[in-house]
Amino acid sequence: MPLDPRTSAALDHLLAVAQRDGRLPSVAAGVVRGGALSWSGALGTLDGRGGGGSAGADTQYRMGSITKTFVAVAVLRLRDAGRLDLSDRLEDHVPGSRLGAASIEQLLSHAAGVQAETPGPWWERTPGGDWDALAATPVEQRFRGGRRFHYSNVGFAALGRVLESHHGRSWSEVVREDLLLPLEMGRTTTRPAGRAAQGLAVHPFADVLLPEPEHDAGAMAPAGQLWTTVRDLARWATFLGGDTAGLLDADTLAEMCEPHHVVDEPGAPWTGAHGLGWQVWNVDGVRYAGHGGSMPGFLAGLRVRLDAGGPDDGGARGDGAVVLTNTTTSPAVGPLRSDLLDRLAELEPAPVEAWTASVGGHGELLDLVGTWHWGPSTTTARLAGEHLVLGEPGKGRGSRFARVSDDAFVGLDGYHTGEPLRVVRRADGTVSHLDLASFRFTRTPYDPGADVPGGVDVAGWV
Repeated sequence: MPLDPRTSAALDHLLAVAQRDGRLPSVAAGVVRGGALSWSGALGTLDGRGGGGSAGADTQYRMGSITKTFVAVAVLRLRDAGRLDLSDRLEDHVPGSRLGAASIEQLLSHAAGVQAETPGPWWERTPGGDWDALAATPVEQRFRGGRRFHYSNVGFAALGRVLESHHGRSWSEVVREDLLLPLEMGRTTTRPAGRAAQGLAVHPFADVLLPEPEHDAGAMAPAGQLWTTVRDLARWATFLGGDTAGLLDADTLAEMCEPHHVVDEPGAPWTGAHGLGWQVWNVDGVRYAGHGGSMPGFLAGLRVRLDAGGPDDGGARGDGAVVLTNTTTSPAVGPLRSDLLDRLAELEPAPVEAWTASVGGHGELLDLVGTWHWGPSTTTARLAGEHLVLGEPGKGRGSRFARVSDDAFVGLDGYHTGEPLRVVRRADGTVSHLDLASFRFTRTPYDPGADVPGGVDVAGWV
């Protein structure tokens, strides 16, 4: 749905300031809301000079490391098909390399300890060889697998090889046929095709330019080869927002966006982490996922909101921003992603869905709501849609619970995620207590009639 013209004008202004202050030869950006590209803009020229060709939503730029998210989704599709397990070692699928002890999960989350770059020439600026040539170089693990986050382009070269070993075709063919074609992302390719921006370096102290080389990175290509457009990358943003067109299970996408390893930068707060192929952020309690990208001559960014808006927040789940530009380095791209989303939420708050009574009412669960006690502490239970909510999710041990059978639930949030909650009834069918992973929740503090483990002093409260 198109945005209000005043909102579009404000986003146009943000883009213009970023292009000018960031000294971007050209830049194209878009905002996603409601599962569609709602605004796009482009400024500058493809060669960075006055009178050059103009950029647009269908202009190709190299997306760099956003390529990794496509590789990761393809790997998780293999897992969901039962063809590998995340705990498998690389050696189980790609034998004969020095990285064989690393697990698939560690490679996806940059926790395998694998060195960041190749031992040879700067791979981002030189044509690459095949996997055998890369595996023959002294690539190694810098840290014990699982110890810490250590971003690794080489690790994603290995994951690309995993795809090839299972599918019998190149990683790029797997991505194209299994993801890009079904999602109608026809302008996302391994090499520039049609209208494409020239990769450029901007001199740090003068307004002059230097063309950057374009090449096939070979075995390293899964780490950053793909080219795309604002329109295509916006479709990938809607995929991340939940519109997977049946290509990936919703639970798998959620699993990929869980933080696995915190990005620990000295002096900086822990706001960023890596999931399975996706970068994830927590900004003032709101979770986002996406990825950044850089290759010589190009910068790219993708960020999508994972949480619904709060009472004082105009954002919506699935709101996304994409940015593409043809410069090697600039401080403007990262903030622009966030600024576009912040301005969208400020100027055009997402519609607030009206409250309505639940269909069916779940009247059979009304005997579970109200006040409960865990020992002397007090909490409340309420029904919210399909879920039983104990406490306040996000605070203490508050959690939502999904019903799995008549008197059995499973935790969905925080401390109790995955833990069983069982309703224990008396012989007459009335509720005695709740058993939550062995904890007793009773209607009165330490109810002696609720089989409290360890018993209750016979003198009671005195």
